Amino acid sequence: MSNDVNKALQRAFEELADGLDLLGESSFRSASHRRVARAIGDLTAPIDQLGDDPAQLRARLEAIPGIGEGATRRILEFVEHGEIADHVEILERVPGGLFQLLQVPGLGPKAVRTLWQELGVQGVDDLRRELDSGRVESLPRMGRKTVQNLRSALEFLTRTRDRLPVALAMPLALDLRDGLRSVEPEARVEIAGSLRRGVETIGDLDLVAAHHDPAARRRLAEAFVNDGRVTDVLASGERKCSVRLSAGGHAIQADLRLGEPAAFGAALHYFTGSKEHNVLMRQIAIGFGRRLNEYGLFEGDEPRPQDHGGTPLAGAEEAELYDALGLPFIPAELREEAFDPARVGLEALRDLLARLIDEDQIVADLHTHSTASDGRHSLEELVAIARRRGLAVLAVTDHSRSSVLAGGLEIDALREHVAAIRELAAGLDDLVLLAGAEVDILPDGSLDYPDEVLAELDVVVASPHVSLSQDRATATRRLLAAIRNPHVHILGHPTGRIVGRRRGLQPDIDALCAAASEHGTALELNANPRRLDLDDAALRRAVEVGCLVAIDTDAHSDAQFGYLSYGVRTARRAGLPADSCVNTWEPERLRDWLADKSVGARGR
Repeated sequence: MSNDVNKALQRAFEELADGLDLLGESSFRSASHRRVARAIGDLTAPIDQLGDDPAQLRARLEAIPGIGEGATRRILEFVEHGEIADHVEILERVPGGLFQLLQVPGLGPKAVRTLWQELGVQGVDDLRRELDSGRVESLPRMGRKTVQNLRSALEFLTRTRDRLPVALAMPLALDLRDGLRSVEPEARVEIAGSLRRGVETIGDLDLVAAHHDPAARRRLAEAFVNDGRVTDVLASGERKCSVRLSAGGHAIQADLRLGEPAAFGAALHYFTGSKEHNVLMRQIAIGFGRRLNEYGLFEGDEPRPQDHGGTPLAGAEEAELYDALGLPFIPAELREEAFDPARVGLEALRDLLARLIDEDQIVADLHTHSTASDGRHSLEELVAIARRRGLAVLAVTDHSRSSVLAGGLEIDALREHVAAIRELAAGLDDLVLLAGAEVDILPDGSLDYPDEVLAELDVVVASPHVSLSQDRATATRRLLAAIRNPHVHILGHPTGRIVGRRRGLQPDIDALCAAASEHGTALELNANPRRLDLDDAALRRAVEVGCLVAIDTDAHSDAQFGYLSYGVRTARRAGLPADSCVNTWEPERLRDWLADKSVGARGR
């Protein structure tokens, strides 16, 4: 069920690339290893199961774009021996802590190599010590401002290092859930906790399971604590099991709650949270003269059923609880303090729920990449993927010329690419194919292509990729310039953050929202789970102001189109109405907005 072989191989090739960079060796080889790592990360099947024998596996590996003869040899070596000799050699030459330093925002391979060679820094603790000593400021290109930024970055990492990004937590939780379901097919097993609420980083995993047979519940508990990823069993009982798991180089606690089907909905509700929402629900129950807990909703102070045989008024399904308390069903993503019915009002809440975006309403993806820049698929392959995923509109938006490492297009190459897209689009009657570009917003706020070139495109996504530590005022001016440009339709991943690793720009969100609303420019919620940019808090402000929002996958491969669900969860946490999301619009309405942003905005 798990894909640990792929993850281990991907990590090995990433460390091969990082190690070469840290040693100052061939940048060509390191770039090649990174391409292989990305290719492995895009695979949906375990790599050791691609072939029935070594010869077939070799042939299928060499057929994968980005994996050449040398990479195939190393992969086969890993499959046979569990390690790659080149990788082992790199790990012997490079202290392990240096790989961790590369996760610190603002530290690239050259800077880390300088710290290592000049000051003997071999890890985060060493870096903190040297920052305190003042010696870092004496190094080339390491002045006072750089030191201040490094201190801030280390503080940020300290706050986030014990939480698992949703991109890692969700596949693990789904694997655990599906594994338990396979053990007892008649059991009800669901993910709960903050992961179910769509939170972007996870402190621990929560699962809830129910079966009427105690023996079946014991089998579920045994399967949970004996999972191959468990490193420590913290508790193993009839109603709760707790373990520590290790997966993909990360450790996390996971809890499994076990109970009767009659209380499954109550347990799922209780262990989903949030704490504030649970408190609110208990207070509402008290107002009805009732008592709500993880075992159900009871009349008066009737005791818990497992102790004294009390009978719940509701509890098998979550919806029963809300209905019994005079509330509409509140989705897990909205069970936060910001959507307290007492605060927003019951009628306003009902209206919000009626208009709330759902994944099946998304019919367009306006930010994707092809092999023309750093994508994995040709135009024809992207069309096939879009059809299979039920899209009505697909925009191909390859990188602009300043993104050299991503294969950004010079103007002549862009025009050839646009012509190819439009030639293919002319023969399609079931999909609107748009020609666009993801255009870099340069540090001074200018765009990577002149306006006359932008005017030739169907869709312009303007995104910041460099100088992501600018001060608030500079960052705000930079992004406002893009929003106000009449040729820019979407402000792509506005802060440039990487969840848990890079804070990115910290602009004045209110100013961006006001300008976006005025100019009809959509603010992007980049659905890549490592970005989720804008985040739910900033997006909530955009909803309040009435901005247009684009939920795009920024897909570079088939698998990444699946990122859409992460984006929609974040949008729901912000209370985004479907009609405010341009990706839900019918093609004709979308075309009107792309042709004239003010017309599309007025049509809401």
